[in-house]
Amino acid sequence: MLKLARFLKNYKIQLIFGPAFKLTEAIFELIVPIVMASIIDKGVNNNDTLYVYKMGGVLVLLGVTGFACALICQYFASVASQGTGTVLRNELFRHINTLSHAELDKFGTHTLVTRLTNDVNQIQLAVAMLIRLVIRAPFLVIGAVIMTVMIDTKLSMIILAITPIIACIIYFIMNKLTPFYKLIQKKLDNITLITRENLSGARVIRAFSRQDKERKRFTEAGDDLADTAVRVAKLSALLNPFTSVIMNIGIILIIWTGGLHVDTGELTQGQLIAFINYMTQILIAMLVVADIVLIFTKAAASASRINEVFNTVSSITDGENNFLPDKSKPAVKFNNVSFTYGNNKMVLEKINLTINHGETVGIIGGTGSGKSTLINLIPRLFDVTTGNVEIYGTECGKINVDQLRDIVKVVPQQASVVSGTIADNIRWGNESAAEEEIWKALSIAQADKFVSEKSDGINTMIDQGGKNVSGGQKQRLTIARAIVGKPDILILDDSLSALDAATDYMLRTAIKENCADTTVIMVSQRAGSLRHTGKIVVMDNSEILDIGGHAELYDRCQVYREICESQSVPREV
Repeated sequence: MLKLARFLKNYKIQLIFGPAFKLTEAIFELIVPIVMASIIDKGVNNNDTLYVYKMGGVLVLLGVTGFACALICQYFASVASQGTGTVLRNELFRHINTLSHAELDKFGTHTLVTRLTNDVNQIQLAVAMLIRLVIRAPFLVIGAVIMTVMIDTKLSMIILAITPIIACIIYFIMNKLTPFYKLIQKKLDNITLITRENLSGARVIRAFSRQDKERKRFTEAGDDLADTAVRVAKLSALLNPFTSVIMNIGIILIIWTGGLHVDTGELTQGQLIAFINYMTQILIAMLVVADIVLIFTKAAASASRINEVFNTVSSITDGENNFLPDKSKPAVKFNNVSFTYGNNKMVLEKINLTINHGETVGIIGGTGSGKSTLINLIPRLFDVTTGNVEIYGTECGKINVDQLRDIVKVVPQQASVVSGTIADNIRWGNESAAEEEIWKALSIAQADKFVSEKSDGINTMIDQGGKNVSGGQKQRLTIARAIVGKPDILILDDSLSALDAATDYMLRTAIKENCADTTVIMVSQRAGSLRHTGKIVVMDNSEILDIGGHAELYDRCQVYREICESQSVPREV
């Protein structure tokens, strides 16, 4: 948790004055039993009503002042905890966005969501408790013990004997509970995963009538989490009875022994009552200490999970921010590139490919042949395992990532839009794009017609996940988003799959006519969509099998010919 202490640096005032006010409240609380003893011994025993009223006023003053101190401390604790949580969450989110796809895939979306929400909430709670109770509770225990020693040294030995026993019980139970908290967070990750899969895949689940099975799956995960939580609760439930029994035994001994001391005149009745009050304060404070340990144990588990994310550094290091494309050199060049996702199985092997500036290149191959992986190496969504990729004569790794991704725009297989207007979505490609530029990009992407038919045009709101647009419309919007950025290299990763043949043709023609200076790389399963490109790359089993035009590949490449024949694509262009 100490690694996260840096997020408290803006809340030094709250960290100093919050505990100070809480400490003041604790001091007043320690004074109360002494005042009570005085009321009994001097007021009640002497039948002095005026003294009782006067000291009663002192009790009220102590209570009101202590309450005011508690409120001020609570305010400081709220400001510091919520502020720290906000800063931590923002920084964690920012760091997650610096990670490459490799690191994101390693963690998984479900656990990152839990760490951003539940784990950060645990840290917030720990900060609040740090200010409110970490100083107060131990001070009350120590202060109460000192006050009992001052009242009666012999009688205080009972408290001094009982306190370590209670401390040992608390330590034993807390030690047993600690391993369960990380386990609970992991099981909460699993519930988040199932929830996310069911909400994002609701239509598929209903289409295959999987509601009952998914409900059962969620119930099993929930029951598993509940079982672990119940085990923790059962262990926690032992704390209060054990400590209460020990403390009540102590109170009985104090009353018994104190009664004898009262009879002999060594102790007054008021002092005995004060002694019992201090004993009760110690019991309550010890239980609070147990709760603090519990909270900080949970927070430590959450801090470990958060630090795991912070300690993960992106495998993609940033290059220099002074790249000037030399368009006399190839737009993209793969030099003996191999790539693996880390499981020792090569997804790409010894890839050598040159794509010149302004070329339109098609990439085709069977499922799992490595097409998408190949094009993901160009904008450095992943880094090559061996070899290198050059952009206009410069290695990708030496180019600033943001600058590289301004030059290279990728339209991924899974079309993704966000809630907001159509214009907002298109401006992802170019934040300063004027309305005319947006409409031109929509026109090239063959999306202008359906957008203009909407009452609000480009100001039409898109629902979360693009639920109010079709798959083909969503694909065309994502293509327009890439085109509006006027990239030097445009990559379409099977992003025309939801379009009919006529729209597919018109879109490809529009790109060719309006983006003549742009290098276009098209990945597709449709041979008909690629047969008019100047160069077709055929991939099979993680390798480039052949490169050439449609007719020559049809004649000499069996894999390509089989793809064409299966799709009834003729040899003639």
